[in-house]
Amino acid sequence: MLSVVIFTQTEIPGAYLIDLAPNMDERGFFARTFCRKEFEERGLVTDFVQSSISFNKKKGTLRGMHFQAPPHEEVKLVRCTRGSVYDVIVDLRPASPTFKHWTALELSADNRWSLYIPKGFAHGFQTFEDNSEVLYMISAFYRAEAERGLRFDDPEVGIVWPLPNPIVSTRDQGLPMLSELSLENGLFIQLR
Repeated sequence: MLSVVIFTQTEIPGAYLIDLAPNMDERGFFARTFCRKEFEERGLVTDFVQSSISFNKKKGTLRGMHFQAPPHEEVKLVRCTRGSVYDVIVDLRPASPTFKHWTALELSADNRWSLYIPKGFAHGFQTFEDNSEVLYMISAFYRAEAERGLRFDDPEVGIVWPLPNPIVSTRDQGLPMLSELSLENGLFIQLR
């Protein structure tokens, strides 16, 4: 019997931890990581148009918090394929009961979990190991003019990052605080 995909709702509605139900034998195992039918049964997006990889040389590297402005919002299915990361999402949907809340999961090559991130979320991560790699399946084509972000250390959001002295790009250090964002079409965008 072919294994199914296991969905666990995170504490933020619409975001799911996706786990494997492996079929094991003496050789190892075989497991499904994605099934259009199972995603559709839960009302989740299944049309991913791009796939990207983030390779991170150093432990403590922090990328985030990123999102795309309307009308180019993205659904992401994120998985760590090498090493391990502390993967964080922030709910930027003003009508959501968890608006401005964040949650995090440790994604690793060992646990093989994925995180389903709906539209309206900022996303980022911090690496726990050197040479960590994150695979993204993305529902919308990348548009540079829609690229936005939120400061990783914004006190209004209050993300608790696990490792001190993160390695952060100049670009991510310059992202705005939540108070510097403006609401447009139901989502926050960076003031220009």
